[in-house]
Amino acid sequence: MRLPPWSLGRGFKAGHIHGATDEIGYRAVEGRVGVNDFLATIMHQVGLNHNRLTYNIEETLTDKKVTDSRVVGEILIQPPEIA
Repeated sequence: MRLPPWSLGRGFKAGHIHGATDEIGYRAVEGRVGVNDFLATIMHQVGLNHNRLTYNIEETLTDKKVTDSRVVGEILIQPPEIA
């Protein structure tokens, strides 16, 4: 996963390429990051807790109960502390 240019200088590692794909670039084979993981990471970087920001009382934006979303600390300069 190559980080988009707008993310640089906002706490992401510059020039960092996360994970790898198969030989033709079709499928991720290591370091897979889902959409919900990336959303949780972006929310973390702007100061929001993706587990506490809810709608309909029990559902979060990243639906951690179902998707097991996480903040991808490997692409951040200062990864979050695990509570």
